[in-house]
Amino acid sequence: MTYSTGADKTVYVIQCLFLQLRFMKTRIDNQQNNSSDMRALTFVRFMRQILKSGPADLDWIQSQGLLAVKLAQIFALRSDLLSVEKCRQLQQLYQHASSIPSEEVFDNLEKRAPEGFFDAFEEIDKIPIAAASVGQVHRARLKTGEEVVIKVIKAQNEKSFRRDVKRMRRWLRIFLLFMPKLRKVGNPVALLNHVADYTTRELDLRNEIAGADELKNIQLDIDDTFQMHRLRFPKYYRELSNEQVLVSEFIRGDSLEDGIDAGTLSWSTLLDLFRIHGAYLFGIGTFHGDLHPGNCIIDEDGMFVFIDNGAICHAPTHVSSSLFRFFEHLSNSQLNDAFEALLGLSEETLDDRRKEKYMTKMYEIYHDFEMRSVGEQSLTQIMMKTVRCAVEDAGAVFGEEAFPIIRALMYLDGLVIRTHPDVKLIRSMSPYLEEFRACLPIPEPVSPYTK
Repeated sequence: MTYSTGADKTVYVIQCLFLQLRFMKTRIDNQQNNSSDMRALTFVRFMRQILKSGPADLDWIQSQGLLAVKLAQIFALRSDLLSVEKCRQLQQLYQHASSIPSEEVFDNLEKRAPEGFFDAFEEIDKIPIAAASVGQVHRARLKTGEEVVIKVIKAQNEKSFRRDVKRMRRWLRIFLLFMPKLRKVGNPVALLNHVADYTTRELDLRNEIAGADELKNIQLDIDDTFQMHRLRFPKYYRELSNEQVLVSEFIRGDSLEDGIDAGTLSWSTLLDLFRIHGAYLFGIGTFHGDLHPGNCIIDEDGMFVFIDNGAICHAPTHVSSSLFRFFEHLSNSQLNDAFEALLGLSEETLDDRRKEKYMTKMYEIYHDFEMRSVGEQSLTQIMMKTVRCAVEDAGAVFGEEAFPIIRALMYLDGLVIRTHPDVKLIRSMSPYLEEFRACLPIPEPVSPYTK
C-alpha cells in the first residue's frame, strides 16, 4: 500500500487501531462484565472524537470527567497530528466548562473551608462568575469591606480522577503500539503522567499561591537588569484558604478575552504582554503554563494581573534555549541559523544527506514567511509544519516538556489573529528577543541526547 501524504498513513494506522480495539472489545464481551465493556468503548469513542476530521463533541468530552478534558486540552496543542481548525475547536475546553449547583458549592464550603470561614464574610454570591474544569469562582465581600473571589474545587473531579488515570494509562499503552511515531512527538503515556502530575497540583489550590510567589520572586530577582513594572499578582487571603478553597482579591478590570470581544486590545498592549511573558518563557524557563486570554486581567491601573497561577511550568534548558534561538534567528531573517538551532531538540546526529533534506524542506516552509502577515499565515500554521518537519526529517523530540511553550505561542498567535491580523508577528518580536539576549541569563543549549 502507498500513501500520498503522511496524513493518509496516519489515518490508516488509526483505522487499524480501531479494528484492533474492536477485536479486543469482543474478547472483553466474552470474558468480563458490562462496566469493563464500556471502558473499552469509551476510550475508542474519545479517540474518535479527537482524531476524526469533523468537530469534536465538546459536551460529551466534558461529561466524561476531568481527565478526558485535560487530555483533550493536550491534543488541542497537537497541530502536528490534527488540523489547525480541530486544534482551535479543542482549545475551547480551556475557557468553557459547566458549573455545579450553588447548593453543592455551599455544601463543599461547609465541609472543606477553614474553621470560622463564613464568619469572615458579609455576603457570598450564589451564581459563579467563572467556571473551569477543576473549579469555579464566586464573588464575595468580607466583613472588612474588601471585595474578593472564592474559588472552590469541584468535589466530583477528585473522586474519579486517579481511577481514570489508571484506566487511561492502560489504553494509551495499547494505542502507542500502533502509533510508535508518537514517541517522538510526545509519548502519550508520558503525557498522561504529565497531565496527572499538574492536574493533581491544580486540585490543591495552595499551589496557586505558591506559583504566584515563585513568579513574583523571579520578577524581583531580575529587576536590576529586566524590569516588569506592568506586572502584578493577586492578593491572596492565606488564612481563609486551603487545599480546596482559595480566597483572593476581586480584580476590577477586563480580561484579555474581554478586550478582544470589545475590540479595545491595542497592539502595544499585546507587545508589552509578550515582553513579560516571553521573558519567563525564554529567558528564565519558568512560566505561567496556562496564560490563555481569560487568565490575564488588565486592572484599572493598566497592570497585567496573572491569575490561576497553579500551573507553573519549568522548561528544560535545551528546550527553552533552542526555541529561543530559533525565533531569535528567524526574527532577524537568519533562516539557516534558525533551522540549525531547532536541531538542539534532536535525539540524533544527522548525516549530510538527511540534514540536507531537512534544510530543504524548512526553506520551502519558510519561503516568503517574513513577507506574510499573521492573517495570511499564522504562527500556529507555520509551527505545525515546522514541528512535523523537525520530527520526521531531523529526529527532533517534542515531548511533553515542549508543549507548554508551544501552547503559550499558540495563545499569542490567537490573540494577534483575532485583534491585529495585518501585523508581522515575528518581525515585531525582534526588539524584545534582543532585550532578552542582553538582559536575561539565557544559556547556550546542550541537547540531552548528545553522547
